[in-house]
Amino acid sequence: MINIIGLSVGMAACIVIMLFVVYEKSFDNFHTKNIYRLNEVQTIGAQGATQKVALSMFPMGPTLKQEFPEIKNFTRIHWAGKYQLTENEKKIFLPQVFFVDSTFLKIFDFKVIRGDKQTALLKPHTALITEETAKKLFGNADPIGKIITHYGDDTTSFAVTGIIADVPKNSQLQFDALFSFSSIYKPWMFTNWGGNWLNTYLELQPGANVAALEKKFPDYLKKHLKGDGWKYYKLFVLPLKDVHANSADIGLDYINYQKFDKKSTNLFAIIALIVLIIACVNFINLSTARSAERAKEVGIRKSIGAHRFQLAIQFLGETILISFLALLFAVIFVELALPYINNLSERSISFNIFSNVKLILVVLCGTVIIGLISGIYPAIYLSSFQAVRVLKGSIQVGKNKGSLRNILVVAQFSSAVFLMIATVFVLKQLWFMQHQDPGYNRDQIVNIPLDGVTTKKYDLFKSELGGSTLISGVTASQDILGSHLDQTGVTFKPSFGPKQDLGTTLLVVDTNYVNLYKIKLVAGKNFSGDKMPDGRQFIVNEALAKELLKDHPKYPLSALVGQQFGFDSLGTITGIAKNFNFNSLQYKIEPMVMVSARHWGFRNISVKINGSNTTAAIALIKSKWTSIYPDYPFEYQFLDDHFNEVYKADNQVSQIVGILAGLAIFISCLGLFGLASHSAEKRVKEIGVRKVLGASVQNITLLLSGNFLGLVLIANLIAWPLAWFATSKWLQEFAYRITIQWWIFVLAGIASILIAFFTVSFQSIKAAIANPVKSLRSE
Repeated sequence: MINIIGLSVGMAACIVIMLFVVYEKSFDNFHTKNIYRLNEVQTIGAQGATQKVALSMFPMGPTLKQEFPEIKNFTRIHWAGKYQLTENEKKIFLPQVFFVDSTFLKIFDFKVIRGDKQTALLKPHTALITEETAKKLFGNADPIGKIITHYGDDTTSFAVTGIIADVPKNSQLQFDALFSFSSIYKPWMFTNWGGNWLNTYLELQPGANVAALEKKFPDYLKKHLKGDGWKYYKLFVLPLKDVHANSADIGLDYINYQKFDKKSTNLFAIIALIVLIIACVNFINLSTARSAERAKEVGIRKSIGAHRFQLAIQFLGETILISFLALLFAVIFVELALPYINNLSERSISFNIFSNVKLILVVLCGTVIIGLISGIYPAIYLSSFQAVRVLKGSIQVGKNKGSLRNILVVAQFSSAVFLMIATVFVLKQLWFMQHQDPGYNRDQIVNIPLDGVTTKKYDLFKSELGGSTLISGVTASQDILGSHLDQTGVTFKPSFGPKQDLGTTLLVVDTNYVNLYKIKLVAGKNFSGDKMPDGRQFIVNEALAKELLKDHPKYPLSALVGQQFGFDSLGTITGIAKNFNFNSLQYKIEPMVMVSARHWGFRNISVKINGSNTTAAIALIKSKWTSIYPDYPFEYQFLDDHFNEVYKADNQVSQIVGILAGLAIFISCLGLFGLASHSAEKRVKEIGVRKVLGASVQNITLLLSGNFLGLVLIANLIAWPLAWFATSKWLQEFAYRITIQWWIFVLAGIASILIAFFTVSFQSIKAAIANPVKSLRSE
């Protein structure tokens, strides 16, 4: 039973992780062409800090195709986010729509149910909609040729020219409708070198040398970007099938659905394999420990003509049979666990074993391999007994195998303790990032998204909320803190030195943004709405201030206040903000500037509410929104919840690693329980004699438990340095991280020893309190 339970839990863990890995690797596999995504490496600031982004420039697609024969075709995607569409009196909001070039469906293999994918997006004001969107807009009516309209900054109508099958969940590109890019072409776009606001995908010729192509990109940028602008950019391409899992270090990656780091996926696979190996070790340990009980069986079989090979096959057959029994339980465990795993990972993983021949073969072959791995050593060992010596009783089988069993127990618990320590540090780092003071106040702040239409009535909405005691303040910005902010080029023209051109992070805000978020100023003052035109006042953070003054070290940061700074039309620096973490704590604080520019429009409203009556405050905000924007649904999110999403992938990793660590400990304890049971059974007469001679229950319990506890202690001494090395290396990926504390290792050691003690002591105490008369009666 111990073997079957251990194997079934280990197999279930492996199957679940295998299904997760297969699902992750299936992303975008249905596309057949040689597709690559174009990415940039942008240089930020004079110090040369760089960041990878998924964005590119509008003119790049056609010019790259024209200048490089390796590039067969291109398409560009401009994501429009949430989009309002109307058809007659019917109005819907689509979560995600794309404006794409007419070549989109020539490159990507999304299934077109109706319409000609070669020409469907060729003309301006044409649209392809998914089956689900068609159902929402037209019901069962034929949508082809129907006109749908978007009322936004510019009212735009589109003719439906085709229907696309709903996008598979394992596609990084998730959309509800495709609109022809030519519908929104503007003259400035064709010469917009330096403006990064879309994604470009390239279809390369078969066999194209990607490395050689990338070496040509610097000359290409030098040719098209003005002045020294080319020095601040590098281009590289990434295969489409690698984008989902291999772009963890690429920012502004807006249309990479369920982006998940390949390193985490591989980590899950390795840990699941360790769990399965621990289960196999249990089988080996228990089989060799019980070898004495089968010694006479081997002797009799050999004496009547059985060969060693036949005995080995018999024992391997038994092991494989036990593996298949474990598989039955494993399948049940998988079915029970999948809903929880899907909820945790936000995937739609299924275990349709009977409808997938390939999956059946993998599982069956895996079960046979597990049976062989678990049984090969016991089979070789048991079949090696000599019949004459065994039947004479002159062999003490299993005695010389204690060392191997001890080594295997140490290996088991070393793995379990290692995972236990790693889980604690992952959880502590995640808690640290979620609760560390970011340098501003984010408590009780509600974020409400805006678009090109709703932003026009922001002032009215702000004034409507301003008179309530439930609301502490209202402000707005173009981006939400915690998101990857946009980059921009700026000019600094100080009175005490030459002009500087550099790049920096940009945050467009309302004039009261600093006050609402309680961002501290180390010099100067907040924005003022009286003295200067919109978009001419700037607050820089300490990181940018120090960079601006790096050639003038004798000046204090306050010397920047009043200096000329800005874009094409220069304004002035009004204040210096104390550094705060505007991104995830995974990244160090980069140079950043806040600009007050209402005429640029806002994409997010921040409402500071009275925390004592949250429900009433949300109800008030909703009522004001509905009265001002009756045609737009009210959506909101607390800033704390937004940060939880920022760290969602880390949280998922920590929970899954924690689950696997728990399973490793559970299976290790199962094995320990089995060995303790066998040890107590073998020493039953010894225990009886000791009790007759006056040994107490405590003495016998410590005698039987001491050996196992010693092995667990050795396991800790092995696991601690390995866990310290792995944890310190992992923490180096975070700009702001916890310190490695020694007491966590000690605590993990104490916990593992206590777990082992209670596991073993159950059998030890049971043996110690048994009546010695029963065990010694035969003597």
